[in-house]
Amino acid sequence: MTEAWVLGQRALREALRTPDALIPTLFIPLFFLAVNVGQVAKIFPGDTTEFLHGQGYGAFQLPSSLLLAASFGTAALFLVEEIEGGYFDKLRASPVPRTALAMGRLIAEAVKGVGIAAAIVVLGLIFGISIASGPLGFVLLVTLTALWAVVFTGFMQLVALKTRSAAATNSAGLIFFPLLFLTPNFVPRDLLTRPMEIAATVNPVTYVMEALRSIVLEDLEWGTILPGFAVVAALGALALALNVRMIRNYD
Repeated sequence: MTEAWVLGQRALREALRTPDALIPTLFIPLFFLAVNVGQVAKIFPGDTTEFLHGQGYGAFQLPSSLLLAASFGTAALFLVEEIEGGYFDKLRASPVPRTALAMGRLIAEAVKGVGIAAAIVVLGLIFGISIASGPLGFVLLVTLTALWAVVFTGFMQLVALKTRSAAATNSAGLIFFPLLFLTPNFVPRDLLTRPMEIAATVNPVTYVMEALRSIVLEDLEWGTILPGFAVVAALGALALALNVRMIRNYD
């Protein structure tokens, strides 16, 4: 873990030296939050809409913005730069465990994810959104968002290692956007049309979103929260295993 932490610190410093890359990560999710609430809030007033639990529609949309923010990681693009510059080959030639090579950027992305998620949630609190599950809910909300950022980055690193192309890696990020929108994004799952309900049910991102939404709107409903953590744990373990295998077989 020492090597992974050192590589993670390096990746974090690398990200902090390019703060302009963080601007879309904050601006675009907040933009979608403002637009979606502005378009739909009057249709679902907080005092008469059962699934809002007395809050405004912004509380229902906040998890969507958090997942969108967590899906803007740039770590894989920095990895492509290392590959093209030859530094990655030097790391592979050193006695650094392959697991540490895979985990370094994931650790940095987890730290960034915590900071970005906390910033968005605090802005939500300033504008009247409350976390029904209290301080523990705030911690769970930020943690789950950061873990999804790790999952997203893990799969993007696979693309970077396979293609070694910045263009291909950047384009691969678009694959995740349909997954974000094939979820109960605007209404709960039971209000979707049947085809959309089926698509949302088989989409693992749905369970992460529903867990985040439950934390915001309800008081620690573990039956909804735990499946979200189970999904990120399973996908994270899969992404890490595939990354380690890809690095070991890297030519």
